[in-house]
Amino acid sequence: MRIDLHTHSLASDGTQTPSELVTAAQHAGLDVVAITDHDSANGWEEAADAARRVGIELVRGMEISTNHRGRGVHLLAYLPDPTHPTLAASLARIVDGRGSRAPAMVEALQRIGIDLTLDDIAAPVPGRPHVADALVRKGIVASRDDAFERYLNPGRPGYVDRYAADLTATIVAVTEAGGASVIAHPWGRGRRHDLPHGELAALRDAGLSGLEVDHQDHKAPDVREELRAIARDLDLVVTGSSDHHGLGKSNHGLGCNTTAPEEYERLLERAASASAATGRRTPEVVRG
Repeated sequence: MRIDLHTHSLASDGTQTPSELVTAAQHAGLDVVAITDHDSANGWEEAADAARRVGIELVRGMEISTNHRGRGVHLLAYLPDPTHPTLAASLARIVDGRGSRAPAMVEALQRIGIDLTLDDIAAPVPGRPHVADALVRKGIVASRDDAFERYLNPGRPGYVDRYAADLTATIVAVTEAGGASVIAHPWGRGRRHDLPHGELAALRDAGLSGLEVDHQDHKAPDVREELRAIARDLDLVVTGSSDHHGLGKSNHGLGCNTTAPEEYERLLERAASASAATGRRTPEVVRG
């Protein structure tokens, strides 16, 4: 059984529609796929229809932008009720922050002589990846990765900070919304020491369900093994995922990392327990 629990569609910064994403997952030989667009459930309905049509199991989720001790952390939320008042308000504030960020990035790039306008960015709620894609289309950079490295990463001339929700509070909100939370690529991009064992233990106590261990940003085998050991010690679910963005992110093909079936079942059990505790109507897994 092949399970990929972290993918993105055009509902955030992927390059495929939710339907195209689900169809591609089925063609890639996946049995289960999760749609986890940034701070949004907008692709859920279309993805669910596609999953039923092509015969693949779909988990509805999202990747929430959070902040922990001054550093950005992405939190995967699986099967929460997106209408839960606290969660919905937090997501709305994050999206509003993204909406004001793009004009500021464009202005910053214009100040260093780059010919770019908001009309060049093709996205309803543009973020950094959409600005990067616009730079690629105009021939200013060769790829999205190149755009981030030269202009859009922290410390680069086009970088603009934005609002992100508190990590601990968001874990609590996801649990109260009947979902299960997993920290995405926790030690990726040289950030091994931002979330040590003690911090992860405190987050587990706040309701964290798991860690995304097998991810392309965890290149060194010792990183994965140490995270796996911490997960065992803290009784956290271990997931593996592609973080697929279609053509928007290289080396992240569907199924390049997968989640073990027994860990997937543990994740679903934790979501079911949270849902039962809240009494809220939460999304069900779509059985294709």
